[in-house]
Amino acid sequence: MSAESKKAHNFIQSLIEDAIAKGEHTGKVVTRFPPEPNGYLHIGHAKSICLNFGIAETFNGECNLRFDDTNPEKENQEYIDAIKQDVEWLGYEWAGEVCYASDYFDQLYAFAEELIQNDKAYVCALNAEQMAEYRGSLKEPGKNSPYRDRPVEESLQLFRDMRDGKFQNGELVLRAKIDMASPNINLRDPILYRIRYADHHQTGSKWCIYPMYDFTHPISDALEGITHSLCTLEFEDHRPLYDWVLDNITIPCHPRQIEFARLNLNYTITSKRKLKRLVDENVVDGWNDPRMPTISGMRRRGYTPESIRNFCDMIGVNKAGGTVDVGMLEHAIREDLNNRAPRAMCVMRPLKVTLTNYPADQTETLTLPVHPQNPDMGEREVTWSQTLFIDREDFEVEPPRKWKRLAPDQAVRLRGGYVMTCKEVVRDGSGEIVELKCEYDPNTLGVNPEGYKPNGVIHWVSASDSVETDINLYDRLFNHESPDSDKEGDFLDHLNPESLVVLKGARVEKSLAQPRTDLPYQFEREGYFFCDQELTEKSGKPVFNRTVTLRDSWGKGGK
Repeated sequence: MSAESKKAHNFIQSLIEDAIAKGEHTGKVVTRFPPEPNGYLHIGHAKSICLNFGIAETFNGECNLRFDDTNPEKENQEYIDAIKQDVEWLGYEWAGEVCYASDYFDQLYAFAEELIQNDKAYVCALNAEQMAEYRGSLKEPGKNSPYRDRPVEESLQLFRDMRDGKFQNGELVLRAKIDMASPNINLRDPILYRIRYADHHQTGSKWCIYPMYDFTHPISDALEGITHSLCTLEFEDHRPLYDWVLDNITIPCHPRQIEFARLNLNYTITSKRKLKRLVDENVVDGWNDPRMPTISGMRRRGYTPESIRNFCDMIGVNKAGGTVDVGMLEHAIREDLNNRAPRAMCVMRPLKVTLTNYPADQTETLTLPVHPQNPDMGEREVTWSQTLFIDREDFEVEPPRKWKRLAPDQAVRLRGGYVMTCKEVVRDGSGEIVELKCEYDPNTLGVNPEGYKPNGVIHWVSASDSVETDINLYDRLFNHESPDSDKEGDFLDHLNPESLVVLKGARVEKSLAQPRTDLPYQFEREGYFFCDQELTEKSGKPVFNRTVTLRDSWGKGGK
């Protein structure tokens, strides 16, 4: 089934198609992606981005990018810039200019006054502890605030005094007047405005009162002409409040809120609060650390926008909760890169090989395909010389059964080159193997040897013109399937100590002296690796991050 046909069967699209067929919806479909600028976007946001922009594309509509910026103490321009970059990188274009909830602060304030004037809201002086006591529980109804029946004129004046800075943080709040006995706790006179003395990144010091999300969101949607407000399931119980706000103010547009299941990945944390803690406590190297599930971290690791969009298509959109295996995400990037990643050879842990029967002053240029299944990608050149490097893990003095690599007196083919046989093992004073002396068979370039069979194929690079590099072997950040489910401990207790292994002094073939920065390479027999531009500039030599292994080692008991 194609990605397009998968998208065509999500239940939200079916609901919209049904509404159009019944004449319940006419005109353009308009959606929005409304992130809070209090952190970087992660893989869960990618699902929402693909859904909101995808629904708009399907119906030839529009999708707005709107920042829900009602909490200035936790927001800043860095997050705004990063979010815009992530949305664009994923391949989406928002309609018109970027929107901000703060664009509507004047209108939101006016709507709040309208609710007060219609006796639908009041100013309350209960503190947080008292408000929790009055709110009741899931089993018991709440009770009315003693300030609930303030005269309209008094609440209106107090609200204006709040706006004018005449009260301290937390001294007063504006609450909706709905139903303290409602079985839905969200309708028990929720807070609409609170006092916060904090400069705002868009409005500066103009405001010292800020609207709550449940008040801001429906009005922002309506002001922008949003037709379908797509939210994750935790907002399902908030939908009656969403509708109540719009039903009780003078506004012509009433968007339809539809909820879907959020994305939960095993071995992954997607709480922005916990991700921020990883950054603040220097557990990771910033929000774009390649181990982070942030879109910027995945981009730095080598994930492609196509692989993330394909992953979101694979998992689909539904109302059922549950956890997705992170292996599915890794499968998506492997599938994408297998078809288009250029090939190259990298020796992670170099072991010197001297071809004793090859002239020291001679070299050969061998030609290998950039991609063996895609000849249109062209060819690359490697140098054959007397001194080569192979990977230390490709040699065993006493090989196990079914060993398909190099061993004493055994032969292997070097990828794209000749067959060689190990004749001597050279050790240093401590007994460490430092060199292999081998003989190559000059009659085996591109043909099988006569009279014997090589014991497998291994990769290699020339010592004369290979390029030194550092390799960052990234793996999953946590070694627990559900790192934040441990109620007795801390999610940091489940960090994977091998989530980053740095290999210094690795060697790559000369074609990677100036590596591509738009797509990972497949290092043959090793995995997919992406050039880290930031670290490359700092070190003055290529630095590569492992995007993903060639196969799922976790699923096969590799961890």
